[in-house]
Amino acid sequence: MFDIKWIRDNAESFDEGQIARGAEASSSRLISLDDERVAHVRKLQDAQTRRNAASKEIGKAKATGDEEKAKALMAEVGELKGFIQGGEAKERELQDALTAALSSVPNIALDDVPAGQDENDNVVHHTWGDKPQMDFAPKEHFELGEALGQMDFEIAAKLSGSRFVVLKGQLARLERAIGQFMIDVHVNEHGCEEVSVPTLVRSEAMYGTGQLPKFSEDAFHTDDDRWLIPTSEVPLTNLVRDSIMDAEQLPMRVTALSHCYRSEAGSSGRDTRGMLRQHQFTKVEMVSITDEDSSVAEQDRMLECAETILKKLGISYRVMTLCCGDMGFSARRTFDIEAWLPGQNSFREISSVSVCGDFQARRMNARYRVAGEKSVKFVHTLNGSGVAVGRCLIAVMENYQTADGSIVVPEVLRPYMGGLEIISAKG
Repeated sequence: MFDIKWIRDNAESFDEGQIARGAEASSSRLISLDDERVAHVRKLQDAQTRRNAASKEIGKAKATGDEEKAKALMAEVGELKGFIQGGEAKERELQDALTAALSSVPNIALDDVPAGQDENDNVVHHTWGDKPQMDFAPKEHFELGEALGQMDFEIAAKLSGSRFVVLKGQLARLERAIGQFMIDVHVNEHGCEEVSVPTLVRSEAMYGTGQLPKFSEDAFHTDDDRWLIPTSEVPLTNLVRDSIMDAEQLPMRVTALSHCYRSEAGSSGRDTRGMLRQHQFTKVEMVSITDEDSSVAEQDRMLECAETILKKLGISYRVMTLCCGDMGFSARRTFDIEAWLPGQNSFREISSVSVCGDFQARRMNARYRVAGEKSVKFVHTLNGSGVAVGRCLIAVMENYQTADGSIVVPEVLRPYMGGLEIISAKG
């Protein structure tokens, strides 16, 4: 969310930033809403000042025996009270209208973010690793999983409908192993604090990270006004809502392994086979809270943390810098990591690492204070997948498949698999 005062002072650059994001140039509309609010507040304040003055004059008029003047003043005060009561309700309406308008405005990209409208305009930042050379036609993960008898979409559909999966046996254990491995790396090597978070949150939490109000259709809502989290970015980032931290506490780095839920409202017909686009999935999320000067460098550090997972697994990937039009609502810059999937013969997203500046902090009222200073500043927030567990399972299965359909377990995962080296139908 933006400060309307900042928009007033930077209207041209604000509009340019919005246009680059594919949004409308809205500074004039927002300023007009604020002008109406300010004008009304001024009238309200004038009425309150006059009411207070008239109330004092009533006492003086009565003291001098001027009952006629006192009566006129009392009538004036009554009218002013009525105006003020209605005016306060009107003020709330005008403030709500301005807040709603500001809440629907996306963040502005950093200067080095490439221009563009969609994923076709994203730019390769760098690549890592060699694609596996296979002397057979590689299969997709769902072909492998179904042949192993350990990945069942039909039973899942009976239980829950489409875009769900039931994993069994060694594949179920492999998924669990991947999540535990990731958490251990981020905690033991990257200095994150592990947090176990609720997967049901209130609307305020979803609003704080930018999922509401604009993207309500992308999430699942319960009948008691709670939301199933689309990512643990939501509860992790909201850990600092309505708080003032000491600058010495920053950076704050946390990570969680959690279930996540997405309605996939805008993905009809996309990736209908397999596990790539599910309503329920598991993900390791990293969130950093920093001061205003450290967030850009922190994004580079978080990107390295996510890359480390794929490097340890030996999976080739590329990092993409998302263009202005393809970034998420709250982001100022986003790097996507795309893992190589031999079965699809393509790179597919497995992690997204974003810096949001103070955009989310303003929505959450999350601030920090430097020692010795009276004023407070908004923190900067960052989030990144470290990485999506289900998609990492896909990448492991497809990159480590053998000609007979077995899956070699990567060495770093074997301690989590009880020493198991290969997953096969006979295993």
